[in-house]
Amino acid sequence: MPQDQEQRSQHFLKEIEQAIQVANREIMSQRIPAINKENILPLAISVARLRASYLAEAFEIAQNDKGEAPEDEEIKILKHRREMYEEARLAFEALIQVIDRGYVELGE
Repeated sequence: MPQDQEQRSQHFLKEIEQAIQVANREIMSQRIPAINKENILPLAISVARLRASYLAEAFEIAQNDKGEAPEDEEIKILKHRREMYEEARLAFEALIQVIDRGYVELGE
C-alpha cells in the first residue's frame, strides 16, 4: 500500500474512533451515572453472590447424588444459576470495558 494511502487510512480510522468515542460517551451518560466505588461495588458483589450460588448448587448436587447422574430438574436449576451468573459477569465486564475506553464519567 502506498504511504499516502496508508496515512489516509490511518487518519480515517482515527476520525472514526473519535466519533465512536463521542457517541458512546453521549449515549452512556444518558443511561449510566458517573461511576464511583459506591455504585460499582454492588454490581461486583452481585456477581460474586451469583457465582457463589452457582457453585454451591453444583456442590449440593454432587453431595446429594453421591456421584450418580443428577436429575433433570437439578441440572435445570444448575443451568439457570450458571446463566444468571454469566449474564451478570458479562455485564460487569462490559462496564469495565466502557470505563477502560473512557465512555463513562468517573466520579469521586
